[in-house]
Amino acid sequence: MDSTSKPQTFNRRRLLSYAGLMALCYPVLSFIGFKIPKKPVFTAINKAVSTGGFLITNDFILFDRNSTCWALSRKCTHLGCKLNYHEELDLLECPCHQSQFHASTGQVIKGPAKKPLSFFPVEKKQGEPRYVVTT
Repeated sequence: MDSTSKPQTFNRRRLLSYAGLMALCYPVLSFIGFKIPKKPVFTAINKAVSTGGFLITNDFILFDRNSTCWALSRKCTHLGCKLNYHEELDLLECPCHQSQFHASTGQVIKGPAKKPLSFFPVEKKQGEPRYVVTT
């Protein structure tokens, strides 16, 4: 290192340059579909659900049928309204615009919704908690 060169220091100009570069990169990354992955949330359910039954929570509906457990989101894929479950018809319906979804698969039965519901994996246990839902 010669005596005329200055050591690299971190100053305001450099900070603003980095901030500007990041501000320019964000729209490009958003455009190509880059998303920061969400950490999974594990929800423990301590209530027993009878076989062939269901349990409605604020965020999802848990089903336990034929030794298979699954959970479907209660958020409508059209505008995000909270879905209601109709047991006699075995479907989920949006109170806002009457989109209907199949309770076994989450597929759209009737629009205006186009996308199926989010499907959450469920782990059934013998002890407490009875179910663990990964959202």
